[in-house]
Amino acid sequence: MQTIRGILFEPVGCLAEFPPEPFLEMAAQLSGRKRHTSKSGSRSYWHLLNLIQMADSAAIEALELEAVQRATLYEDVIPALAELKAMGIQLIIASSLSQDAIAYFLQRCPHEFDAVWTRDNSHGIKAEPLRCATQGASLKPEQVMFLTDTAEGLKVAESVGVNPILMMNDPDESRRLAMHKPAGGIVSLHELPDFIRIVQAENVRSF
Repeated sequence: MQTIRGILFEPVGCLAEFPPEPFLEMAAQLSGRKRHTSKSGSRSYWHLLNLIQMADSAAIEALELEAVQRATLYEDVIPALAELKAMGIQLIIASSLSQDAIAYFLQRCPHEFDAVWTRDNSHGIKAEPLRCATQGASLKPEQVMFLTDTAEGLKVAESVGVNPILMMNDPDESRRLAMHKPAGGIVSLHELPDFIRIVQAENVRSF
């Protein structure tokens, strides 16, 4: 892995615990089918994104805001982001949430990110915010990490060429997702600065 110069964050599942119910309700409205059940906000969210590709996303923004309002910011987020910023790493939001939803989330996450990309200003979802974030920061994809806790997120990161890093929020799910061979994995954001230092040290030794 090359030296990491940027990290892309999808708030759902990486910076905060989101409730699954609003995403499941949005998916039911878009599909016209009975609402599924799931305990994972992240899996429900990525399932919803597949449906948004075939529908008008404006119809679900109220429920999206509800999901943000009910989200719980992980306690290690702010200290980890501060340490990463001090290391000179570009920290960028790259999300398929709407601009309004992200703006509300950032009111609850007191950190100044280097850039914010949503489905509105990237004009797309899933891969598009990641692609725009990487290009907008003038970074090579191989110098960028994307944190995710779902198989769909790992696939999207690989499609853009950035390094998919598994957020191991659920031990059983993480063991299954490890079969997708992510570039690395962390249990807590506290581990991320040391992870990057290890990568940097390995690159120095390789010269």
